Amino acid sequence: MSAPALSPRRRRDIIDALRRGTVPRQGLDVLAVGLARFEGAIDAELASAAGGGAGFKAVRGEYGSGKTFFSRWLTERAKKGDFATAEIQISETETPLHKLETVYRRIVENLSTPTTPSGALRDVVDGWFYLLDSDAAEGSTAAVLELLDKRLAVVSKEAPAFAAALRQYRLAEATGDTAQAEGLLAWLGGQPHVSASVKRAAGVRGDLDHFGALGFLQGLLTVLRDSEYAGLVIVLDEVETLQRMRSDVREKSLNALRQLLDEIDGGRYPGLYVLMTGTPAFYDGTQGMQRLPPLAQRVATDFQTDPRWDNPRAPQIRLPGFTTDSLVELGARVRDIYAAGASSPDRIRETVDDAYIRTLALAVGGSLGGKVGVAPRLFLKKLIADVLDRVDLYDDFDPRRDYRLTVTSTELTDVEREAHAAPATSVDDITLDG
Repeated sequence: MSAPALSPRRRRDIIDALRRGTVPRQGLDVLAVGLARFEGAIDAELASAAGGGAGFKAVRGEYGSGKTFFSRWLTERAKKGDFATAEIQISETETPLHKLETVYRRIVENLSTPTTPSGALRDVVDGWFYLLDSDAAEGSTAAVLELLDKRLAVVSKEAPAFAAALRQYRLAEATGDTAQAEGLLAWLGGQPHVSASVKRAAGVRGDLDHFGALGFLQGLLTVLRDSEYAGLVIVLDEVETLQRMRSDVREKSLNALRQLLDEIDGGRYPGLYVLMTGTPAFYDGTQGMQRLPPLAQRVATDFQTDPRWDNPRAPQIRLPGFTTDSLVELGARVRDIYAAGASSPDRIRETVDDAYIRTLALAVGGSLGGKVGVAPRLFLKKLIADVLDRVDLYDDFDPRRDYRLTVTSTELTDVEREAHAAPATSVDDITLDG
C-alpha cells in the first residue's frame, strides 16, 4: 500500500492528533475506513442543500464507534464543496439544546470555512460586503446599504435586528469606529453583554433570545449563500447527553430539536444541512427521543435487517463499527502516512508490517475485553507513540522483542475503562511477536 499524497503539515497534524488520542481536524479522507458506503448518499444530500434545499441526518453508534470521526469526515467533505461548517457538542452547562440562542452562539464561535478554521464570522461578513460593493450600482455607502436591504428583505420580516446590525456595522467600518463595529459583530454572533451604546446605535435592544436565534440563523445562511458559499453544515454532537439531564430540560430540548426539524422541512433554511450524532439508547430508549413520539417518528429507521442492506439515504444511519480486519487496515494506512515523513521509511514499513499491526490490534482489543469496536483511539495512540516513534528514533528498536503492551486506567476514556475492567483476555497472556 502506498502512502497517500499529503503535505508535510497535513501529515504532521494527523499523526500529532492520533498520538494524543484525539480525532484529527482535517485529513480524515485518508483514514476513512468503512465509510465508502455513505459517500454517494451524503454527496447527493449536500448537493441538494447547495441547490437550495435543506437536509437532516441522524447518526447512531455506540460510544467509541467513530461518530465524531464520521462527523468531521463529513464536514471536511462538505468544505470541499464550499460549505461553511460548525461542530458543537451538546451539554447541559455549556450548550443546552433547549436554549437555541446558546446553540446559535456556539455555531458562530465554531464557524469554519474552507479558508478559515474557526471563528469565521468576520471573514464571512466582510467578504459579503465586498461582494455588495462590487454589485452595487454605485460604490457609495448608500448604494451598498440599499442593496443590503434588498438582499435581506426576507430575513428582515422575521429578524429585522439582524439586518439593522449589519447596516450599522457597515457604517461603523466606513467611519473607522472599530469599537462599535466589533461590538455589533459580537451581537450578530449572539454574544451577551454587548454595551447598550453599541446596540442603541443600531437601534436594537436586549440580547438574542430563543426565538430570535432562528431568525439570526436564517440571516447567517442568507449572508453565506449570498457570499457564494454552498450553504452551512451544522453538527450536533453528543446529543445523547440529553438522557442525563433533568426531565424538564430534556423535554424542552427534544421540543427544540423537533422545532428545528419542522423549520428545515418547512423550507425556512435553504442551504442548511444538520447532522446529529447519538447512541442507540438515545434513539430507542425511554429517556431519549422516544419521549417525544413526533420527533422519534421523524428519524425512525428499520435496523432489524442485516447491516449489509442498510440504506444510507435513510434519515438515520448506523455506523458499522470496527472489526479486527478494519482496524488492521486503518493501522496500515496510519503506518504508511507516518513512514512517508520518517527518516527511514523502508525500516518503518518492514519493522511494523501488517502482521505486527494485526498482533497489536488483537492485543489492544484483548485489553478492552475483546471489544474491538471501542479500540481504535487507544490502538492508534499506542501504534504511534509506543511503536512507530520508537522505531523511527532508535535504529535497534524491535517492537516484537522490545515492546510489551501496557494499558493503565488513567489513559482510558470512561467507555474504554469500563471495557478494560473485566477483559476477556489478559494483556499478560498476549505476546507481541507477530
